[in-house]
Amino acid sequence: MPKLKRILVGALLTWSVAAFAQDAQPGTVNAICSTDLSWCELAAQEFTRATGIKVLQSHKATGEAAAQLRAEAANPKTDLWWGGTGDPFLQAAELGLLEAYRPPNIADLHPWSVRQYDMTQNMVGGFYTSAIGFGWNTELLQKKKLPEPKCWSDLIKPEYKGDIEISHPASSGTAYTILAGLVQLMGEDQAFDYMKKLHKNISNYTRSGQAQAPNVAKGEVAVGVSFIFGFEAWRNNKYPIKAAAPCEGTSYEIGGIAMVKGQRNKDSAKRYYDWLMGPQGQSVGGRANSLQVPANKSFKLDPRIPSLEGVQLIKYDFAKYGQAAERKRLLERWRNEVEALPR
Repeated sequence: MPKLKRILVGALLTWSVAAFAQDAQPGTVNAICSTDLSWCELAAQEFTRATGIKVLQSHKATGEAAAQLRAEAANPKTDLWWGGTGDPFLQAAELGLLEAYRPPNIADLHPWSVRQYDMTQNMVGGFYTSAIGFGWNTELLQKKKLPEPKCWSDLIKPEYKGDIEISHPASSGTAYTILAGLVQLMGEDQAFDYMKKLHKNISNYTRSGQAQAPNVAKGEVAVGVSFIFGFEAWRNNKYPIKAAAPCEGTSYEIGGIAMVKGQRNKDSAKRYYDWLMGPQGQSVGGRANSLQVPANKSFKLDPRIPSLEGVQLIKYDFAKYGQAAERKRLLERWRNEVEALPR
């Protein structure tokens, strides 16, 4: 082969290898995670280790995440949003902030997860589920000589004044699930009368619904209202904490997962989405001590995940209470009639 030809062929091969290497470089995905921080961090680490794709991920309450997507609508910076209560996801879908996507392993998912896809034209999937309940610090209740709360009616008793913590429904999807659940359980006017009485006993409205379990476990407050799985995680770590579902019935969440409309890293986002909905990503929850019931049914559950058997779940109307207008209306009424009251 003539020298010039060898040089040209060698150059072409070098360019081809370089071009292939460039194409094979791992991608990046920009995500918002709204579930427990431990699950968010471990999932990102394990996905990157498995795929080489870098995850740039922030941790935000669902209300704050939805607000960010609205602010970025003209120039989206987020590719994927996952975890956290589903109602804000449904509202984001209604506002045109999300993009339809149906994962290839849909047959491995529980029916309640698939229903979320069907209800939203594949813009929101069901990521996990869990029920609202109470958690209490057994040592602190004993010290204060307070009974263990078992029903919604217990929480408005005068002896619990200043001893109950809950999150703020404007920033916390957990608190909105509680608010919407009480409206469905009691009727709207009766629910607001109830929340006015409950307001007198609240010590603090936290930004996030993930705050109650650690605050109760550490004895910073006697009683918290949030998802039962959070309290159970601390109980399993030998903290003096117990939890129960309210006797009258309770609301529940179907946590969300969604592709953001106009995302910049579609291929990487799809790979992260599929991994999160697969057995690898779903099993991270238990290993991260985040004990929701996962959507994927193709692997063995962590035995510490609290069962929903025996919990009286209301027939939660996700279609109605997932609407942006309904959320806005209920929050305005709550601010005007509940939050504005002195404690």
